Amino acid sequence: MLNYNDIITRFYTPGTPLYDVLTIHSQQVADLAATICDRLIAHGTPVDADFVYEAAMLHDIGIVKVDAPAIHCAGTEPYIRHGIAGRKMLDSLALYRHALVCERHTGAGLTLNDIVSQNLPLPHRDLTPQSLEEKIVCYADKFFSKTHLGEPARDLDRVRRSLARFGDDSLARFDALHALLAI
Repeated sequence: MLNYNDIITRFYTPGTPLYDVLTIHSQQVADLAATICDRLIAHGTPVDADFVYEAAMLHDIGIVKVDAPAIHCAGTEPYIRHGIAGRKMLDSLALYRHALVCERHTGAGLTLNDIVSQNLPLPHRDLTPQSLEEKIVCYADKFFSKTHLGEPARDLDRVRRSLARFGDDSLARFDALHALLAI
């Protein structure tokens, strides 16, 4: 199994507020993702649970590059680019599969149409989760906040209301993830 802590400490200083934001949030996401994997495996669905756990621990590694003072991020990139930044960081370590999780977990995934129609500062390509493992991390991430660390998982209605703000397509993508992965 990959030592994700070594990777995190390449970019983050333990004991800092930003390190805590990343690791507490990621641990919550990883724990929920592991529960989802256990349920899927119990029902006969093959899933790479070790990879899911690692990817969940690394999915937000790019927040160090963004400007988001409320969560102790002092970078220069807009927050929406944290997944792109994370992909670049993990690609530099030849962790290409993990890097795709970073890039594809934002919202319920972002389509090319979303990016172009909303003039988002993102590459013009589909950024929706493709593999089952990517979908698990994307889904689990929606239940936990980085601004309210350690709080219990959000309930489904709250997650749906949050995603509905970004349009019917975003909500429909989340609902499809929920139908596939709900525990």
